[in-house]
Amino acid sequence: MAKRFRQGSVVIGGSLAQKPHFGGLTWVFLQLLLGFRRLGWDVLFLDRLDPEMCVDVSGAHCSFESSINVRYLGQVMAEYDLKDAFAVAGEGYRRFIGLTRSQVMERVRKADFFLNVMGFFADPEIAGAARRRVLYDIDPGFTQIWHELGLADLLRGQDDFVTVGENIGHDSCSIPTCGRAWIRTRHPVVLDQWPVANTAQNGRFTDLGAWRGPTGPIEYGGETYGLRVHEFRKFVALPRLTGEQFEVAFDIHPAEVKDLALLAENNWRLVDPQTVAAGPVGYRNYLSNSQAQFMVAKGMYVQSRSGLISDRCACYLAAGKPVLAQDTGFSANYPTGAGLIAFSSLEEARAGVAEIAREYHKHSRAARAIAEEYFNSDNVLAELVAKLA
Repeated sequence: MAKRFRQGSVVIGGSLAQKPHFGGLTWVFLQLLLGFRRLGWDVLFLDRLDPEMCVDVSGAHCSFESSINVRYLGQVMAEYDLKDAFAVAGEGYRRFIGLTRSQVMERVRKADFFLNVMGFFADPEIAGAARRRVLYDIDPGFTQIWHELGLADLLRGQDDFVTVGENIGHDSCSIPTCGRAWIRTRHPVVLDQWPVANTAQNGRFTDLGAWRGPTGPIEYGGETYGLRVHEFRKFVALPRLTGEQFEVAFDIHPAEVKDLALLAENNWRLVDPQTVAAGPVGYRNYLSNSQAQFMVAKGMYVQSRSGLISDRCACYLAAGKPVLAQDTGFSANYPTGAGLIAFSSLEEARAGVAEIAREYHKHSRAARAIAEEYFNSDNVLAELVAKLA
């Protein structure tokens, strides 16, 4: 049982159902919901589905009620004993599944704060009923630069601003603060949901994610901030140079013919994330059966020196899997060299691979120790609540 911290009530808004069976995204929200619940907090999760998001099992558009999006969300909430603690809005917030709109309004009014991940749940009446509205930024750099360029205003109507970009506001980081005082935090991990996995069944360095994502590069302040694809090409020779096995579960479009050929030529094994890491259990199993993580970040995170350590990195560490991660500036905030190794060049990445292979068990133990020290949800969320007090 978690030790007792201040208890309260929190509403968490975000986009889980939009991408059914995306296990990593699902865990972003589960870590928050289960983490607050461990602290004795009452939790409520709010999601929304626009008509174009709703699909059936074949991928064809369908009604809100019959969509696999709604079905998946309901299954996840039931599996983690949250079936009475969620609502998903559809048809422009006119229809609700889970709790009713009136039940949601009552819970929101009573909550200590509404933690709105990327400002996704934007119904003005419901959000306006919250005593305190907190933006929770998990895409540092994009959130702030979109605001500065007038492309998207996720900051409007919020009372407080939380980010996992741990260097925002520091001289070393080029991400604008937009005139806000950002509360810096990190991704929480509910450690009892992520036990140490002593096996490495596939014996590979792995990672998951989007090759490009839904947005393109952004120009700001005379610099072009790129995506993961632009960074990954710098390190594509790593499997061929090291002789180790590398596997990536990337969402990469078949039309990316040149990049697919480049990956194949350099001995990358490419797998479908929806096959190997579907849902929260599949995702956890995939990470747990890996040898280590090799993480290349989005160009935005690297170029801006955001300080971000991704939610995936935190989960790998918790499972006792060493993390070899491209440095986003996080090396200023975390111990590196054992369990968590930062790299900025191909040669540094190559040396990191050799180091992990040479003393794997040392790095595995250190990985879990870092997770316990820095990402334990009990401490991360208690500190966040204290900063919001």
